[in-house]
Amino acid sequence: MTTVDPITLAVVRGALETAQREMTLTLEKTGRSSVFNLAHDYSNALFDAVPEMILQGQDIPIHLGSLIPAMKAVAGFYGEDIAPGDVVYHNDPAYKGSHIIDCCMYKPVFFEGELVFWTVCKGHLTDIGGPVPAGYNPDAKEIYAEGLRIPPVKLWEKGRRREDVINLLLTNMRAREHQEGDLNAQYGACGVGERHLLRLLERYGVDTVKAAIAELKAMADRQMRSLIAEVADGEYSGTAVLEDSGHGLGDLEITAHVKIEGDEVAIRIDSPPQVPYFINSYEGNSMSGVLLGLMMFAQLPPPYNEGLYRCLSVDMGPPGTLCNASEPAPHANCTTTPMETLTDAVRLAFEQAAPERVSASWGHASGINIAGFDPRHGNEQYVTMVLASIISGAGATRTMDGWHSRGPLCCFGALMSGDIELLETSYPILIHRYGLVTDSCGAGERRGGSGTWLEIEPLDHAMTAVAFGEGRQYATAGAGGARNALVEPKLGRLVHRHGDGSETVYDRNALLTIEPGERVINVNPGGGGFGDPWTRPPQEVAGDVRDGLVSREGARQDYGVVVDDQLRLDESATRQLRQTR
Repeated sequence: MTTVDPITLAVVRGALETAQREMTLTLEKTGRSSVFNLAHDYSNALFDAVPEMILQGQDIPIHLGSLIPAMKAVAGFYGEDIAPGDVVYHNDPAYKGSHIIDCCMYKPVFFEGELVFWTVCKGHLTDIGGPVPAGYNPDAKEIYAEGLRIPPVKLWEKGRRREDVINLLLTNMRAREHQEGDLNAQYGACGVGERHLLRLLERYGVDTVKAAIAELKAMADRQMRSLIAEVADGEYSGTAVLEDSGHGLGDLEITAHVKIEGDEVAIRIDSPPQVPYFINSYEGNSMSGVLLGLMMFAQLPPPYNEGLYRCLSVDMGPPGTLCNASEPAPHANCTTTPMETLTDAVRLAFEQAAPERVSASWGHASGINIAGFDPRHGNEQYVTMVLASIISGAGATRTMDGWHSRGPLCCFGALMSGDIELLETSYPILIHRYGLVTDSCGAGERRGGSGTWLEIEPLDHAMTAVAFGEGRQYATAGAGGARNALVEPKLGRLVHRHGDGSETVYDRNALLTIEPGERVINVNPGGGGFGDPWTRPPQEVAGDVRDGLVSREGARQDYGVVVDDQLRLDESATRQLRQTR
C-alpha cells in the first residue's frame, strides 16, 4: 500500500480544498437567480469512487448531510453505466435527496480510463413546477402536488448535452431563464472541480492521491472517536417539539436516543407517523438533521469528510414516520421543518451526555417565497425564495453571546441575505425595512443573537407570498438553564398589512396575495440563550439596551436589570430587583 509523507498530504489536502472553493466561486459568479448569486443557497462536495465524501465545503448543513446517502443512491442506480463526459441530475427524496427544490448535479471524474472522483453540486432552484410558485405548497397532501420529481437522469451523456431531457425539465419550471442559468452554473462548477482534480492526479499520480485521501478520512475518524471516547458510556435522550401547523395536527414530538459505548455512538430517532402536510422528511434529508446535531456537539476542526461518521450508526425509525417518510408523503418544507426540530432533539440528547460542550439552538427558519408578473419587463413571470426572510439569530454558547442574523439553524451561518438594493433591482418590490428585532434575542447569561424583520411591498402588481417554517409559537430553545420571561418578541410571525393600515397576523404557514399599497412583513426568531439570564452582568444588559437589542422592559423582565429613561444602568434598583428572586 502506498504511503504518503506529511508534506504531500498537506499539498493534496490544499488542492482538494482549492477545487471545492473554485466550484463555490463559479456558482456565485455565474448563477442567474438571486438564490444563487446573492444568497449562496448551494453546496459543493468531492467524492471518491467508493463513493465516500472526501471533502465538503463550508456550506449548508441541510445539503451536506443528505449528499452522502444521495451520492450512494445515484452511483448505485447507474452501476457500471457511467462514462467520461456523463453528468447526472437528481432531486428525488425517494433516491435519498433532501427536497425536490434542491437539485443536485453529479459529474464523474475519470483518469486514464479509471473512475477516481465525483464532483457534486447541490443548489436550491427558485422553482420546481407544481401548483404553487417556488415549490412550497402548504395544501399538498402528497408529493405529486408539490412539483417535478427528478430521479437520477443523465443531462450530458459522454459529453453530449441532452437537449430533449433538459428541455423537458425546464418546460415544467416557472421563470425558465433563471432555472436554466442556475443549471448551467452548476455544470460549470462541476467542470471546474474536475479540472482541478485532473491536474492533481497528473502531478502526483492516482496511488499517491488515493493514499492521501485515505489518511484524511482516517484523521477525521480518529478525531471523532477520540471525542466520543471522552464521554461517559450510557444512553441519553432528547425531545424537541414541532409546533402546531394549523392543519389539525397539533404539536408533534421528535425524540433522539443516543447510545455511547467506548468510541462508538448509535443514534435512534422516534417520530410520529407521517402526516398529510409538507413537513415530512425522507431518510436522506433526516440524515442532515442528525449529523448537524452531532457536529454542534462535536465542534471538531477539519478535515470534514465521511471519516467523521465511521463510528456512527443511525436508525431513523420505521418507514412511514415523520423522519423516515415513505411515498407519497408531501415533504417540501422538510429542510427546515422538521429538520431543525430533529437537530434540536439530537443536540438535547448530547446535552445530557456532555453538558459542558453544548450550545443553545439557533432560530428556526420562518420565511416567505414571492412570485408574480414583473410589469417592468412586459409582465415576465418571476419567482424566488426570499432567503433574507429566514435569517434568524444564532444560539449562545457557554463562553459567548450568539451572533445576530446568522441563522437559521438548518443553514448554520452559510446562508447570505444579499444586498437589499439588488433584490429590489431583480424583482418589482420595495423593501421598506430590513433590520434586527428588539427583544428577539433569547435571554441568558450569554444571550442569543437577534432575529430579523423584513417588510416588502409589491410595485404595480399583485404578488403571491407563501409562508413556510416554524418558530412562531415557541421561542428558540436555550441551554444551561436559560429561560425567557418576555416571550412574544422572541417569536417569528407573518403580518399582512392592508392598504387601510390594519394588519392580519399569522403564527402558522399561509398563502397570501399582496396587492399594491399593501405589505407583507416577516419576522424571524432570535437564537437561544445560555445560562441563567439574571447572572448576566448588568452593564452588558444596559449596553444591549443602548444598542436597541433589548428594551428597558426586556431588561427588567428577562434579566432583572433596571435601566432608566436616559438608558443608564440603575445599579441600586437592579440589586433590589434581583434580590426578589
